Amino acid sequence: MLARLKSKYREEVVATMMKEFGYQNPLQVPRLEKITVNVGLGEAIQNVKALDGAVAEVMAITGQKPVVTRAKKAIANFKLREGMSIGCMVTLRRERMYEFLDRLIHVALPRVRDFKGVSERAFDGQGNYSLGIREQIIFPEIQADKVDKIHGLTISIVTTAKTDEEGRALLRHMGMPFASSQGELSG
Repeated sequence: MLARLKSKYREEVVATMMKEFGYQNPLQVPRLEKITVNVGLGEAIQNVKALDGAVAEVMAITGQKPVVTRAKKAIANFKLREGMSIGCMVTLRRERMYEFLDRLIHVALPRVRDFKGVSERAFDGQGNYSLGIREQIIFPEIQADKVDKIHGLTISIVTTAKTDEEGRALLRHMGMPFASSQGELSG
């Protein structure tokens, strides 16, 4: 079965973006390339077991086993040595990427308390978008009563867009709830 968001991209977003930006060919339309979900855990230095919980939670959220990330260099002030495990990350592509983005937009983000939309300013200049989430419990796959420590995660959405304007239009047409300057949702 084709992911709901992927079929929406093929059927609606491509045609809309071709009209909006004047593309001649459907292959010129920007598309999603990958989504990375990253969790950095500072407390993993003292408590190695904290990382195990984070790995299990990221696996439940994304449906893919995360890679444990290690410190690249030592920082004495943080009692951090090179090679210590300090987080985990997952790179999602193809079907899993579309399914994750669909769940993020339609299920997880609306569960954020006092949610008014995501910032339009978090683009990097090449049409890629990064989003920080403060609590992992907004995802329905995680049971809040079984969570030992609340931590945040960073979600980076990499697109083939050349500019932020194209990337913003792509994500808006896919359903990303951007907050407008007045505070209400746009898209």
